[in-house]
Amino acid sequence: MEKFNKGYIHIYTGNGKGKTTAALGLALRAAGSGMKVFIAQFIKGMKYSEIKALQNYSTNIKVKQYGKGCFVFREPSEEDCDYAKKGLLEVEKIIKSKSFDLIILDEINIAVALNLIDVEDILKIMEEKPEELELVLTGRYAHKKLIKKADLVTEMKEIKHYYQEGVMARTGIER
Repeated sequence: MEKFNKGYIHIYTGNGKGKTTAALGLALRAAGSGMKVFIAQFIKGMKYSEIKALQNYSTNIKVKQYGKGCFVFREPSEEDCDYAKKGLLEVEKIIKSKSFDLIILDEINIAVALNLIDVEDILKIMEEKPEELELVLTGRYAHKKLIKKADLVTEMKEIKHYYQEGVMARTGIER
């Protein structure tokens, strides 16, 4: 595997579908080239189909969830906050270990927007990341400070979605 000297910071944000999917596609591409990938899923605690697939098919990708379920329809609890803070501490250790080439902080933007995690803590991670580490932050509502610090920002914009017609999340497509 060809190693690169500089890793960049990506943000995938916006109200459209596809932020996590884009990050997972990058993870698969990286793993296919021999890179080691760590995916930290904030907020989420359910075993989505992509988690099952990654656990079954890739030894180069490790996934850990830092949530007790998906609480998008209720206010976050103190327990939700504890999960997020614990996750952030673990992620900081993992970054410092330099054991992974690509680290994805899935839904970290939501965790910041809901005040589960302080934006300054994420800025510190971005500032102190090892030079060669590729870092991806996903989720709606990316903070302006994070956007300014990132090297690549992609906004997923919803134009039309079948949720508006009452279609619920489908296994294998949305979950």
